[in-house]
Amino acid sequence: MNILITGGAGFIGSHLCREFLGRGDAVICVDNFITGSEDNIRALEDNSRFRLINHDISQPLFIDDNIDWVLHFASLASPVHYLHYPIKTLKSGLLGTHNCLGIAKAKGAKFFLASTSEVYGDPEVHPQTEEYHGNVSITGPRSCYDESKRAAESITYAYFRQHGLDVRVVRIFNTYGPNMHPNDGRVVSNFIVQALKNCDLTVYGDGSQTRSFCYVDDLVRGIMKMMDINYNMPVNLGNPAELYVMDLAKKIIALVGSSSEIKMFPLPEDDPKKRKPNISKAESLLGWHPKVDLKEGLNRTIEYFRRKLDL
Repeated sequence: MNILITGGAGFIGSHLCREFLGRGDAVICVDNFITGSEDNIRALEDNSRFRLINHDISQPLFIDDNIDWVLHFASLASPVHYLHYPIKTLKSGLLGTHNCLGIAKAKGAKFFLASTSEVYGDPEVHPQTEEYHGNVSITGPRSCYDESKRAAESITYAYFRQHGLDVRVVRIFNTYGPNMHPNDGRVVSNFIVQALKNCDLTVYGDGSQTRSFCYVDDLVRGIMKMMDINYNMPVNLGNPAELYVMDLAKKIIALVGSSSEIKMFPLPEDDPKKRKPNISKAESLLGWHPKVDLKEGLNRTIEYFRRKLDL
C-alpha cells in the first residue's frame, strides 16, 4: 500500500514508518521537525519506498501519488511543547486534521486519526471508557492540546457522516520507548534522563497521581490491528496497569542505578489526577492487549537514552 503519515519523524510516527516499510508498503513521511527528529528516520532514508516531505501540515499539501491511507500523527503532544507553542498545537489539530481529511477524500483513501487520552481531561470516570465524554477545561493552559484533539475527532466524524470517509480513531494513552525526545517533558523521559545524569527527579504534586504506561511496540501492534478491521468509532489503546508517579520515579532510579533523589514541585494546572484506559473494546475488537511489562520496557528505553545521550 501507499501510506502517507504526518508526524512521521516523531516518536510514534517513526516506529510506524519502519513497520510499514518492513512489511513492504511505500511511505510518504510528512514532518516539519518542530518536535520530530531526522535521527528517528535516518536509517529509513536509503529505502526506495520511503519519501520525506518537509512540510507543516497545518498548511495545505498537494500530493500527486495515489494514496491508500492517510495517518495523521503530527502533533505537539508533550506539555513542554504544547505549552510553548499553543497556537501551533491548535493548528496541527484543527487545520492539520482538516488538510489530511481533504487529502484522504480526494484520493479515496482511508483516514486514521491519532487521538489521545487527553480528550477525557481530568476524568471523573475511572477507568476511562470510550463512551465517557470527558472533563476538560476549554480555557486552561492544556486546552490547546486537549481541545485540538477533541475538535480533530469532531471534524473526522463530520467527514465520516457527510462524505462517507472510511475513518479510524485511536485514543492513545501514555506511551514510552525509543525515539522519545529527551527534553519533551513527559514523565518517563524526564525521569530517565534525570536519573542517567544523577540529577534530582522532578515529581509534581505529591506523586500520588496515577498513569498507565504502554510500550511503543505494543501500541504500534494495536494501530496495525485497528487498520485491518472495519470499525469507525474511537478505540482506547494503552496499558491498564496503573502506577503512582512516585513509584515510577523510584523504579527508574533503581533500574538506572542512579544516585538521584526526588524533588517535589507544585502540580501544574489541570494536570490529570488519574489516567487508566478501559481496553475492553480493543480486546474484543482487535484481540489486543499489551505484552511488554513495565520493567522490560523501561530497561529498553533506558538503554536507548544511554546511547542517545552518550552516558
